[in-house]
Amino acid sequence: MTALNFSILKELDNGLGRAGTLETSHGVINTPAFVSVGTKAAVKALTVDQVKSLGAEVVLANTYHLLLEPTEKRVKSFGGLHKFMNWQGPIMTDSGGFQVFSLGSAFGKQVSKIAEAKEKSIPDENTVGKLAEVTEDGVTFKSHLDGSLHHITPEKSIQIQHDLGADIIFAFDECTSPTESFSYQEEAMERTHRWAKRSLDEHHRLIRENKGIDKIALFGIVQGGREESLRKRSAEFIGKLDFDGFGIGGSFTKEDIDKAVRWVNEILPKEKPRHLLGIGEPEDLFVGVENGIDLFDCVAPTRNGRGGTLYTHKGKINIRNAEFRDDSGPLDRECACEVCSSYSRGYLCHLYRAHEILGGTLGSMHNLFFIINLVKKMREAILLGNFQNFKKDFLSKYSN
Repeated sequence: MTALNFSILKELDNGLGRAGTLETSHGVINTPAFVSVGTKAAVKALTVDQVKSLGAEVVLANTYHLLLEPTEKRVKSFGGLHKFMNWQGPIMTDSGGFQVFSLGSAFGKQVSKIAEAKEKSIPDENTVGKLAEVTEDGVTFKSHLDGSLHHITPEKSIQIQHDLGADIIFAFDECTSPTESFSYQEEAMERTHRWAKRSLDEHHRLIRENKGIDKIALFGIVQGGREESLRKRSAEFIGKLDFDGFGIGGSFTKEDIDKAVRWVNEILPKEKPRHLLGIGEPEDLFVGVENGIDLFDCVAPTRNGRGGTLYTHKGKINIRNAEFRDDSGPLDRECACEVCSSYSRGYLCHLYRAHEILGGTLGSMHNLFFIINLVKKMREAILLGNFQNFKKDFLSKYSN
């Protein structure tokens, strides 16, 4: 078996959206699929068994954070991430490129994966102490934990991810804000292209060193910001390289996601899987699936869950609000998760207002179930030929 086998079972009429299966060394991912984020080898506040019970087929861990604690060498000494965290299914690791963005050019600017179109990339006094510096060779950064100095090159990123032992890893890239100038977007994109080739070369070297045994798939990352010409150039370049699949990176505005994804996926090889990095709100998931995305990851479901912002079929609610204190009804009558069948809105409201840890666990469980199974329903709708009807019905009731 090769590191990865991808099969397309059915396509949407637009020729982009599709349902398929992605076979890895540790099991099958039914696509499109939402990837649960376990940043530090744990989905926050949840056990592995709980994550499985929510329908998760794959988790993603963060290279940057695991490099700092507990270190990739320590994880390798335990037999890799699967044994270390007791997750038997597929695992993905990102390259650390987004942390380059958040600790470097975005440091102190309040720019995230979804930026406002009106935002301007103007440094403030907080950027003086930014923690990462980008050069052609790689990135030098200070640990946010203890201030120690580290240097990651494309080669080092791939070595770290091989030591972690994930099934799918990503090439090292430079993420940029959509508010950056065209010239910097182009500069960062071209650097990402050079880093992609170095990442691929190192990946193949490590496979040879492992006597040709290839259990790890490598995805290249398309960049280019909100610029159509750059996105298309990046898709053309990365798409021609010998990657097992592709990630679409960068920070977007709400208005840009559908266009940027479509530009890219009309060019990338159809027979290989595509992952939209860091995007996970329901309306954005529909846009991604319709335009040919097979995998998504995002911290939003668990982050929101810990804070009390919970998804329902009528939109998100803040369960802390006083209006829910005497509400004996379920969180979401249309949701089949354990939380909705077992606990009232009033009880959940109490847990959050009383600062009980259980609140964050139950909220995370519900949110992950909601998002994971929403994408599963999109897959089913594609296979049944009624995706557009499902999309229209869901979004007509859901308001962000």
